[in-house]
Amino acid sequence: MIIQNIINKQWLGFNGQNKLEIRTTLNQFLLNHHTRVPSFIRNKLIKLVVDIGRIDWPHFYPDFFSSILQLVQQSDTSVLGIILLITASEELASPREDLCMARKEELQRLLLVQVPTILGLLNNILESVLEKHRHLVAATPPPSPTQGESGSTRKSSLVLFSSSPLQSDNILSNILKSPGRQVKLEALPPLDNESLQLCELTLKCLAQYFSWIPLSATITPTLLSTIFHFAGFGCEARNRMQSSNTNLTSDTSSLGILAMNCINELLAKNCVPQEFEDFLLQMFQQTFFLLQRLTKDSNTNSTGNRIAELDESYVEKFTDFLKLFVSIHLRRFESNTQFPVLDFLALLLKYTFRQPTNEGFYNCLDTWNTFLDYLHSKLKERSADGNFIITRYKEALLSLVSHILQKLQFRYNQSQLEELDDESLDDDSETEWQHFLCQSLEVIAKVAEIVTAETFRLLYEPFNENLEIYLGLEQFISTNSNDRYLTVTAENECRRLHCSLRDLSSLLQALGRLAEHFIAENFQERFTDGIMLIERLIQTIKYGTKSKLYEVTSAVQNVLQTDFIGVQAQSIASVKAFAHWLAQYFIESQPVPQEKEKCVTMVSSLLDSIVPLFAEKVQLLLCRSLSHYLLLPWPNLPENEQNWPERAANHQSFVQQLAQQFLSLKGVTAFADNKSLQEEAKPVITKTLQLLEDWITSVSGEVVKSKQICFQSLQDVIQVAITIFPVYLHQPDVVDVMMSFFLALFQALRIQMGVPFTEQTIQTFMSVFSREQLAMTIYHESSAAHRVIEKFLKILELIVQEPGTAFKTFLPSIISICMDQIYPIIAQRPAPDIKHVLYGLLHQLLINNWRYFFKASVLTALQNKEERMENTQQFTDIMQSYGQSFLQPDIDVFRQNLESLEKINAKWKLYHKPIFRDVMLYQFLNVQLQVLLHKSHDLLQEEILVTIYNMASVDFDKFYAEFLPQFLAGCEGIDASQKTILGQNFKLDKDLPSFTQSVQRFVNDLRYYRLINNSLPEGSVKF
Repeated sequence: MIIQNIINKQWLGFNGQNKLEIRTTLNQFLLNHHTRVPSFIRNKLIKLVVDIGRIDWPHFYPDFFSSILQLVQQSDTSVLGIILLITASEELASPREDLCMARKEELQRLLLVQVPTILGLLNNILESVLEKHRHLVAATPPPSPTQGESGSTRKSSLVLFSSSPLQSDNILSNILKSPGRQVKLEALPPLDNESLQLCELTLKCLAQYFSWIPLSATITPTLLSTIFHFAGFGCEARNRMQSSNTNLTSDTSSLGILAMNCINELLAKNCVPQEFEDFLLQMFQQTFFLLQRLTKDSNTNSTGNRIAELDESYVEKFTDFLKLFVSIHLRRFESNTQFPVLDFLALLLKYTFRQPTNEGFYNCLDTWNTFLDYLHSKLKERSADGNFIITRYKEALLSLVSHILQKLQFRYNQSQLEELDDESLDDDSETEWQHFLCQSLEVIAKVAEIVTAETFRLLYEPFNENLEIYLGLEQFISTNSNDRYLTVTAENECRRLHCSLRDLSSLLQALGRLAEHFIAENFQERFTDGIMLIERLIQTIKYGTKSKLYEVTSAVQNVLQTDFIGVQAQSIASVKAFAHWLAQYFIESQPVPQEKEKCVTMVSSLLDSIVPLFAEKVQLLLCRSLSHYLLLPWPNLPENEQNWPERAANHQSFVQQLAQQFLSLKGVTAFADNKSLQEEAKPVITKTLQLLEDWITSVSGEVVKSKQICFQSLQDVIQVAITIFPVYLHQPDVVDVMMSFFLALFQALRIQMGVPFTEQTIQTFMSVFSREQLAMTIYHESSAAHRVIEKFLKILELIVQEPGTAFKTFLPSIISICMDQIYPIIAQRPAPDIKHVLYGLLHQLLINNWRYFFKASVLTALQNKEERMENTQQFTDIMQSYGQSFLQPDIDVFRQNLESLEKINAKWKLYHKPIFRDVMLYQFLNVQLQVLLHKSHDLLQEEILVTIYNMASVDFDKFYAEFLPQFLAGCEGIDASQKTILGQNFKLDKDLPSFTQSVQRFVNDLRYYRLINNSLPEGSVKF
């Protein structure tokens, strides 16, 4: 610890002789004892040596790196040398903050010069190990990579893939048309333990350097081929390689994992120069050979699945490779004649459905999702070639759907699917089974975007088959004096029925997921399939409601009852997904009497089947439907036939009857003083206002006439709500319901309310929400109390967004409530909940009411004069609240207000206004730079840099000549010479990239100087 502190904190103040002594002692001890001391001590000593090099190399430690390279080349010290290389990459390529930016850049340049030599030495080590053990293969050949695979097995594959339309038998000949050296096909040699450890370290070292070095000529085909050779170790089952020599290890799967890690580091580089595309193509072709080996059949296990025999980590790394390839590089090679894309998809298909774990299967589905997204975007970009693209990939996509359908059906896959938990919920409120099903159906849905009709047929066929079984169950229902029971009792028959019902539920969900492809512009084209499916879905619901199979007693009651409930629930959910189709069918059928009658019959039958199932919720749905019937325009009728006056009268009468109990509260004498009456009225208030809030929300996007009628009907209710609002002011649960109602009212109907009504409502709120009452509500510390304040602020936010001059009269009062009553209470509170809404209100106030603060005229603009400012103190208070928020730890509020300032500046040139430029600009710049220095909000570093640039760009000359010297003068922890260096090193750039780079260098170096100054002993010389 003492030596570590000396090196990391006092090294610059040490004299040269002491440095040399420490350095020599450490190196000598490492060289003599690295094989005998515990690994953690060895690694600590290596870290200290590299830390010295990080500071002194090459100026005061010229042989630092050459010594490491010499160690790597000597067999007895190669392990030590490689660990030093790994540590050097970690510490020198991305140094910590205790170095200035110039030194960081110098280290990266110096290390990059050494990279070709490093890679060459590492490749030689791997090649020499393979060569060393190659004679063992000749003397005692290990089993062939294809041992355990009979000819018939290799041809037949699993049943799951026997019907695949894709053939990949010739892929090996295609993929080996490599631009570089061919993949080595000889058997992989067994390795002794020392060689295994050396290779593991070497591959780790390669992965470490691949993570940051650019693609260049240093990554040669020879090196790549060697890495792929080691990747082949992962393709061998762990029990395959046997050796009579006890020094040889049979488990070399770790080498395959590490080699794939190297490959993935290379592949993850998104920006690949054009000249390296052949290099990448070679890498992909070699990897396809591994994929071919992975998907070959084997008779060494009961499933014939080779992947199940491999290390899970290796399979995971290989899957990562496929995901990287498809997401980043596929578009580069899809049209390349050397890249067999259909053969690749065939192998990917086999690889996907041979995954031994669910997580592996999900990762493969993610890869397919990425490919389907790419295909979908390609169809949009090249619509003229759409038919050719679809034809090319149709078989592959339909094969994917077929295999997914087989995997998710209990009929084919019961033993695996029964293992999925269908009770416990995860963080996304899904069971394990629901997650599996949703992941699978999302892929099917994406395929359906490309080949809709074909995908629908693949789903409809098994759906119809299972539905026929379900609809025929009534003949197996018998009734005795007590109950109804299912006569299917044989174990095998019950199992088949269970599988059929589970599959029917899944297929119902899958078909519901396709609803979007049958509406809008696709309605006419797919009408035949659409109406056929809807009729079957309604038939399913009708049958389920009538037969009530979920109430039937059976031999396996706990299993089948759940299955019957699942079918009924999914059939209703599927029809719900097709609700837009039914609405469009109703509109389209109006001109055709026969179709109109058919539509009415379908909807009536559906309602008759569904309503009995929802006795508790039917009132809400029924009331909303009746309200919509009176409020919404009738389709296919001209305006003069809409009968608006009569409908308005009926709607008002409907509201009066529905809210009769609520409206009667206005006439209750002494209601404000009678606590028992207030308590009795709470359920009435809650039920009425929640019901009417639902109506208001549902018409928010409708035509003006509908909104007018709705508001006219609700006027009496609103008046009563305003009257009783103060009575329940101290009961947050009731006030929360009332504020939700008013918020919905202002969001949907504020134009219809008009200024007088709005003013009355707002005045009521402002009169009851005094400073004391607001403080009491905020300090109540209940979620309902906070929601009341937030909804009040959201109502005010809606008011300040209104363009009419009549609403501007509220601005002084709104600003007073925000800045004088609410802000002082919440400013220092750590909880961010109310702050988000308050700052959202202030943002909208500034964006939409700029002229309240800055008066301008055409003449002012023409004469280039500054705008006249009014309400200066209020504007200053708001800006100070923004500045205060940047000193708080909450990153979400910080981000919100940073974005707010930028938006206001973009629209109104905030930073250029004299009051901001002359009074506040330097304060905001100072705060933002301090935030960068203290790294308190590092996740927002990019946004902060852009904000600093935009503020500085108001007057770059003043920024460099005035602000920067002032800022440095106020900086503590650095001396005058360091301040001078920081100022001189800040380049006078005016473009965004260069400026932000200068700020980052400035902040880094300022941190570095402070760190060094704090760690130097007293009296040390400072550079």
